[in-house]
Amino acid sequence: MKKVLVVLLMAFIIIQFFPIDRENPPTNEGMDFLTIKNTPESTATLIRNGCYDCHSNETKYPWYTNVQPIAWFLKDHIEEGRKELNFSTFATYEPKRQAHKLFEAAEMVQTGEMPLDSYELGHPEAQFTEAQRNEIIKYFKKVEGDIRLEYSLPAEVVK
Repeated sequence: MKKVLVVLLMAFIIIQFFPIDRENPPTNEGMDFLTIKNTPESTATLIRNGCYDCHSNETKYPWYTNVQPIAWFLKDHIEEGRKELNFSTFATYEPKRQAHKLFEAAEMVQTGEMPLDSYELGHPEAQFTEAQRNEIIKYFKKVEGDIRLEYSLPAEVVK
C-alpha cells in the first residue's frame, strides 16, 4: 500500500510540470456580443459573471488552474465552451447562427443547465437569483427576436 501511495505522489508531482496554456486569444471589442448589441450594463454584468469565463476569449483563470489534473479538465471545458458559443467572436456568426445560439443560451439558463453547478461553486457571482436568470433569459430572447426580425428569419422550432 505504501508503494502505491509513493507512486501516486510521484505521478502527481511529475504532472505538475505539464501546465496548461492560460493565454487568452486576442479580443476585438467590435466583434463582442455585449458591445455590438449595446447590452444594458446590469445585464452585461450578469452575462460576464455567468458566461464569459467559458464562452469568451476573456477567461479569468483561478489559482487552481496551476494544479494538474484540475487545470487540464478546466482547459478542455473552456475550449468546448468557446467552440459551442464564443461571445468574443459573436459578430462573425451568420445571423441565423446568432439567433440559434441565443435561443439555446436562453433555454439553458432557463432550465438551470447554465451556468454549470461546478462553475457556481467557485464563482458566487454566477449564482443567479430567479430575477437575474429572468433578466438574462428575457435579454437573450429579445436579441434573438431582433435578429430574426432584421434578417427575416423564421422563429426557432423546438423539437
